[in-house]
Amino acid sequence: MSGTESSTYQGFTAEERAAMRDHVQEQRTAARRDPRAGKAAEKAAAAERDVLAKIAEMRDSDRTMAERVHAVITASAPVLAPKLWYGMPAYALDGKIVCFFQSAEKFKARYATLGFSDQAKLDQGSMWAAGFALTEVTTEVEKQIAALVKQAVS
Repeated sequence: MSGTESSTYQGFTAEERAAMRDHVQEQRTAARRDPRAGKAAEKAAAAERDVLAKIAEMRDSDRTMAERVHAVITASAPVLAPKLWYGMPAYALDGKIVCFFQSAEKFKARYATLGFSDQAKLDQGSMWAAGFALTEVTTEVEKQIAALVKQAVS
C-alpha cells in the first residue's frame, strides 16, 4: 500500500476471484486423476484436453491466437506439458509453469498476453521481459514465440 491516505484496498476483482476459483477447480481435477495409476501418458493427454477445451471456450480472436500459440509451443518445446493454470492454458516443465497464454477477455484487457514465469530461462543482464502483449499471431510472431519458448527451456 502506498503512503497516501486516499488509496484504499478494494479487494480482488471479479476476474481475479474467477481465476482463483478456476485454480481450485484445476487442483481438484488433478487430484481426482489417480496418481497411483502410473499412467503418465493418460494424465498428460487429459491435461492437454483440458487446455484445448479452455481454448475452445474463448472468444474468436483470443481462441485463434491461443490455438496458434498452443501449436507453436507444443511443436517448439515438446518437453513442456500443457496444463491449466488459473483458468489459462499454461505449459510446465517438471510440474512448474514456464509460460502461459492469458486471453484479453480473462481480465478485460485490450490485448492477450504470452507470459513467462521465473522458471523460464530468458535472463538477459539485469532486466528482461517476462510478458508479451499479443494482438495478432502472424508468421513472424510465431517465429518469435518459438525462439522464446526454446530459450525458456534451454
